[in-house]
Amino acid sequence: MFEILHKDGKARQGILTINNRSVETPFFMPVVTKGAAKFIDNVALKEIGSDAIICNGFILSVKPGLEVLEKMKGIHNFANYDGIIFTDSGGFQMYSDKLLIKTTDEGIHFKEPWHGEKLLITPEKDMEIQSTVGSDVAMCLDDMPLYGSDKKRIQESVLKTIEWAKRCKQSHDKTKAQKKSEQKLFGIIQGGTYPDLREFCARGIAAMDFDGYAFGGLAIGEPAEKTFEAVSAAIKFIPEEKPRYLMGVGTPELILQAVEKGVDCFDSRYPTMTARNGTLFTNNGQINIDKKDFELDKTPIDPSCNCFTCKNFTKSYIHHLTRLKEPTGHILKTLHNVHWIQNFMKAIRESIKEGKFEEFKHNFLKACSS
Repeated sequence: MFEILHKDGKARQGILTINNRSVETPFFMPVVTKGAAKFIDNVALKEIGSDAIICNGFILSVKPGLEVLEKMKGIHNFANYDGIIFTDSGGFQMYSDKLLIKTTDEGIHFKEPWHGEKLLITPEKDMEIQSTVGSDVAMCLDDMPLYGSDKKRIQESVLKTIEWAKRCKQSHDKTKAQKKSEQKLFGIIQGGTYPDLREFCARGIAAMDFDGYAFGGLAIGEPAEKTFEAVSAAIKFIPEEKPRYLMGVGTPELILQAVEKGVDCFDSRYPTMTARNGTLFTNNGQINIDKKDFELDKTPIDPSCNCFTCKNFTKSYIHHLTRLKEPTGHILKTLHNVHWIQNFMKAIRESIKEGKFEEFKHNFLKACSS
């Protein structure tokens, strides 16, 4: 499933292949929560280099519903996307202040977001949902405490996460055998920003021999140095031959730091969400196109970018659309940011192949700070 082809320090370049679909690592997944990202379609995502995306299994189970997805023969057919599809358990939404009721050993009790119906999602139910959705990679149901939770709460979450992971794997293995499915299952490591809890959880999850491993509960408000203390504490217990996924990270600077530590996979709303708000990626750092400085700027967003937006439109025009909150502006900005981040990931992969990752990282960060 996963082959490491090149290493440069701890940074790894390889290929992940599932169900005859492949993506080169390290890779970035746009968030396609409901089966579509905002202001960009799935065909465009694939055409501009997004060979993997992540959807929300729980949200899809409510709308359009599992019956629809089953009749449409799975999410790939339904959403017309031929790359690798990950599905999250939906835990991030379940734990929102407005929806969460409580967690018990059984599972997560919460209110369904559209109608307020009270629901219980267990590890077994979550595996059934993700299997029916038909993604290539399912994620375990984990207990994710909010940032700022005390150590006692995070200790409880680690124990629940390990126990739920066992139940997820047992249920997933059974379903795979029944359906003759090739869907993979990734375990999730929790532990907040406490290195000792991250290590404890990593040991427990790694012992179950998942197809891949994710670091969850990070990039939710903690300082970057705390993020990578947690990653460093856990990653040394993850088998070298398994893919490693840092959930929720989408800024170029954090991606570089994570790749340096041996992370292979990322996802985040950041590129699409910030595009709508006017924040755009360039090779010299991010810019806010809403600023008056760009009102008469005849240059593209990034002169070195060959995306549709940069080849056809000026900063002045994008600035104008942004000021008017025109949907066309959101489309053009989103196209740019997603194209840019995929080219950035490609450049990272090439630098690892050439043994020049540190040089690439240094030069990029220097250009952004100048």
